[in-house]
Amino acid sequence: MPTSVTVVEVGPRDGLQNEPVAVSADAKVAFVEALAAAGLRVVEATSFVAPSAIPQLADADEVFPRIRRREGVRYPVLVPNVRGMERAEAAGAEAVAVFTAASETFTRRNIGMSIAGSLEAFRPVLERASELGWWRRGYVSTAFGCPYEGDVEPGVVVEITEALLELGCHEVSIGDTIGVAEPDDVRTRGEALLERVPADRLALHLHDTRGRALANVEAGLELGIATYDASAGGTGGCPFAPGAPGNLATESLCGLLDRLGIEHGVDAAAVEAAGLALRARFAAG
Repeated sequence: MPTSVTVVEVGPRDGLQNEPVAVSADAKVAFVEALAAAGLRVVEATSFVAPSAIPQLADADEVFPRIRRREGVRYPVLVPNVRGMERAEAAGAEAVAVFTAASETFTRRNIGMSIAGSLEAFRPVLERASELGWWRRGYVSTAFGCPYEGDVEPGVVVEITEALLELGCHEVSIGDTIGVAEPDDVRTRGEALLERVPADRLALHLHDTRGRALANVEAGLELGIATYDASAGGTGGCPFAPGAPGNLATESLCGLLDRLGIEHGVDAAAVEAAGLALRARFAAG
């Protein structure tokens, strides 16, 4: 197993995007800053998708410039296309994430294009990000199962991962979007990926829909994968994937890593406090 793990906090983006109650820009800025203060070295701050697609994150142009960024912390933003990249650049971003999926139906429902079309749409985004010297991440959603198509072939996941790396991504996050994975599924896809991709270029994004996320993390650790996405309080889920609530909670992930003696550098109590503070703020309106 790895001796240390990088926890990628996705709460401010993936955690909030499906929340039905509007969250103020002030609350979002405070949330990101509190998570960085808790020792997280990667905090996905927001998304520059069309405001009509994800209304909760429509204020990205206001939120991101207001974040007081800490030295040594990376703040990636989700970008779907050249227009989103222009907005991210104007807001002062320095790290970007692009997103596709391993099933055609989900990709069309999520971003309105085919898998091949999405990869072509990312090409100019990643080229521009490379010119600017930004860190670049890719997501492969529905890597373990699709809400519309069911099972997904591991070979398809490998092909899309390689395509994202060839386009210039430093890292690719493999997503269990609807929380259907079992540890054997993680091993099967992980082994297929590791035949072609180094472990340090991979991350796992696990949902806890059926309470299997931590067991799946252990399976990933046994393969040598050392980067895991998580969301403070386990919030979030994809609005375009029916039955996909509940990211892996950052606090739970940290607890597992502590029990296994794996370093992560995150103050789990401070993460929990950040999540509670956020909920208190938007509950109060």
